[in-house]
Formats: sequence, structure tokens, C-alpha cells
Amino acid sequence: MATIVEARPTTTYATPALPKADSCILVIFGATGDLTRRKLIPALYDLACVGCMSPHFDIVGVGRKPLSDEQFRESLEEAAAHSKDARNFTSEGWRDFAKRIRYFAADTDDPQTYPRLTKYLGEMRRTECSPNLLFYLATPTSLFDEIIRGLGAAGLNRNEKGWTRVVVEKPFCHDLASARKLNEVLLSVFHEEDVYRIDHYLGKETVQNILVFRFGNLLFEPIWNRNYIDYVEITAAETLGVEQRAGFYEETGALRDMVANHMLQLLSLTAMEPPLAFDASSVRGKKVEVLSAIKPMTVEEAAERTVRGQYGPGQIDGKSVPGYSEEPGVSPKSKTETYAAAQFFIDNWRWAGVPFFVRTGKRLSRNLTEIAVHFKRTPQTLFAHESDNEVERNVIAFRIQPNEGISVDFAAKRPGTEMHTANVQLNFRYREAFGTKSPVAYETLLLDVMRGDATLFTRRDEAEAEWRLITPVEDAWSELPAPKFSNYAAGSAGPEASDLLIARHGWSWRSLDPLA
Repeated sequence: MATIVEARPTTTYATPALPKADSCILVIFGATGDLTRRKLIPALYDLACVGCMSPHFDIVGVGRKPLSDEQFRESLEEAAAHSKDARNFTSEGWRDFAKRIRYFAADTDDPQTYPRLTKYLGEMRRTECSPNLLFYLATPTSLFDEIIRGLGAAGLNRNEKGWTRVVVEKPFCHDLASARKLNEVLLSVFHEEDVYRIDHYLGKETVQNILVFRFGNLLFEPIWNRNYIDYVEITAAETLGVEQRAGFYEETGALRDMVANHMLQLLSLTAMEPPLAFDASSVRGKKVEVLSAIKPMTVEEAAERTVRGQYGPGQIDGKSVPGYSEEPGVSPKSKTETYAAAQFFIDNWRWAGVPFFVRTGKRLSRNLTEIAVHFKRTPQTLFAHESDNEVERNVIAFRIQPNEGISVDFAAKRPGTEMHTANVQLNFRYREAFGTKSPVAYETLLLDVMRGDATLFTRRDEAEAEWRLITPVEDAWSELPAPKFSNYAAGSAGPEASDLLIARHGWSWRSLDPLA
């Protein structure tokens, strides 16, 4: 594979004015947890540093630990200082930002928490604080119900002086029935337009650029269909194991953790029809159409078109790592999958007969998230002098992480007097092309929430449509005999059965080899 050119902007462009968030009080439930420390606070700090935040923006962290405001700020400062997401961190900058942060010690299961919180926020709003309220549920899904009902009982869901919004993190429950129940609870307290179901993948630049690439370039959209495309593969691979999340992962697994949200979101963006406008209603409506066109699998279909795996001991970056069943907090007899692959078909005019392969796994050989669209071969071998010398098919790959960008593989003539071809690659990378690093996903999404833009968030029917596809697979797996785990070594590309899933069509997964 040869890289022939790096794609760059063809004209200079003016840096757009930074969007401004509305003023608000952000109340974070689960304020002492990992998500708040590693993602939310660094993202909010960076938004403040680049001038996106209102002067009247405050953070109230709600947690069980008995901490003072200053103790809470110190714990967050330590996390932000060592976070790769806090790109502009300085001690002076943090001192200014920390003035916005307060702590409210409370148990979410205590009914008195919510009247106390109402009074606390009321006192803040009588000063120069914003009348707008944003509640962020950075807690396990099991706590959503009681928090939402508590907010409603205390009247914190309604706001005569401003807006009130609530953010809930994925996974949005664990099956279709629980997702429907959660939505019923949410909509008994909040209006749908005030609910923001967050999937951080949708905040990544390349994910958003899929729509620009497809619908902003006449070169590609006419061939984006079954007439020209052979198959699509979507990969989300990571070298990490379960780390400190064994309890969560034992209840969730790769299918629920990744395929039920991230992977299906990437699929729907790749396959959706053109929306009428780039707004929340149009974009989300077209994604739901895609998900609704995929038929849920029967038990027999799940046995043929899905694969599950669990990593065993192996080598990651030259270091020995344990298998999943040997991780702290994991049962030695665990049947939880750390790898999942599936083949989906979209039964509509554009995609009929085109398989969409998705795979995701932990402890694989490489950190890589990408969408690869494989086009059909040319109809004859004009340049092939031997039977095994066919021109390679064209591939368009959207690299979501690392090194966000887009590549296009195509054929070119090799230098020389003979007519021989080689597959070459055109690369576009955001950082090199625009001379700047893309904002992290949580920055984009938090800013959108505070501006009231729900385009990159999951709607109620969208979440339920995802579970409509995943729950039958989970049910089928409970009926089918489980594979003998472990069935792939840490540091490998996954289980052999996953290779066979795609190989039966004469294709293969794109390599996870870091040098490929």
C-alpha cells in the first residue's frame, strides 16, 4: 500500500466565531465518579478556556462522599491536570474555573435529597447565577429511575424563569423492555425536547463529517448504494481490558456496551437517506428509518450471523496480560463476551443485499475505530495479465480514532514499460489538514446541550429501535450453547469464528496490524 498524497484544504478559510453556550447551573449526579473526573470536567474546563462558556455558568457536583467545596475542587484539579482531554490546562486557568464549582453531599435514594437540592439551587439563583438548570446523570443506569422521579417530585423538572434539561448516559438500559420503561419514566417528568441521551461517538469530528462527505460532495453520493458497494465493515477495537469496570462489564458485555449504541449509530449515519436539513428532527428521523429497515434476527439467524468471544491471556505492547476470567471482580466461569461481531442487512431500496459487518472487542491488537466502505470490482480484468492479478476494489475508510480522517484506496499504474497496477491511497487527516486538533467529543456534545441543539443526541424512538435489534440477539445467545471461552488471545485480532463470518463471502476484515 502506497500513500501518494495528503489531502489539504484547497483554500484558506477564516476561523469561525466560537459558539456561545447559554448560561446555566450544571448539576452532575455521580460527581465523584470516573466519568466526571476523566471526561466531563476536562471538557467543561476547555470550553471555558476557549471562551465558549457564559460568565454565569456554575457546576454543582452531587455525590455521596462528605466533601467540602474545596476538597471536591482539589480532587477534580488532580484529574484535569493529568487528563489528555484538558488541552489548555494551567494552574492559573484552573483557579479561575474552580470558582464555578460547588459540592452538594447527598444520597440519590434519600427522598429528602431533592427538596434540599431545590432549596440549594434556589439560593444560588437568587444571586447572579443563571435561572437555567441542566441535570447530568453520570451514574449507573440503575439509578436513573429514582433520580428522575426525585427531580420531578421536587418540581425541578419545571422552570418558569428559564429552561431545564436532563442528560442521560448510554447504555440506555439493558434491553427493549427496560429501555421503554426508562423512556416512560423520563417522559412522565420531562418533555422529549428536554431529554438528551448522550452517545459520545456522535461528538467525534469524523462521525459528523460522514454526512458532509456523503451529502456535500456530488462525487460520492450517486454511487453510495447497492449498485456499486459490495459490503461495509465497522470496527471498534481497543487494547484495554475491563480495567476497573468488571462489575459493570459482567452485567453488560460487548454487545450491549458497544453494538447497541455506538456501532448501530455509525451504521445508521453511513446508510441514512439525505435529511431535509441538518437539524435534530431531520437527522434523527432518517437514522430511525435505517434502523427500522433492519429485521430482528431469529435464533437461527443469530447462530449464523453473530459471533461472541472472550479474551484469554496474551501480550499487549510486549507485556503479558491476564485473560478476562482472571481479571479482579470477574467470575472464573464468566460467560460474558468481550468481543462481538454481527452481520446486518438493511431491507430498503438503497441497500438491499449489501451486508454491514460490525465488530468490537477488548484486548485486541490495536486501538482502532473506523468505517470501511468496500466497492465492487470493475466488471472486467482489463489490466490483469494473470488470474491472481486483479485490480483491487476501491475502499473509502472513515477513521474515527486514532488520527481522525478519511482515506480513499484506488488503482494506479506502476512506473515502468509494462501495464501493471498498484493500489494506492489518498489520505486526509484533520490535524495535518487544518493545523489544529479536533475538540474532544464531550466538548462538542456538552456545548450542544447548553445551546439546545439535539442533533447529535439519541431520540426516544431511536434508542428503542436499537434495542429492537439487540435484544433478540441476546435472547438467542441465552438459548444457544456458548462458545468455549476463552476463544481469542489478548493482543490478537479476535476469535477465529469472526474471520469465518466474513470469509464465507470471499472477503476478509481489514487488518488490525498497527503497521498495516
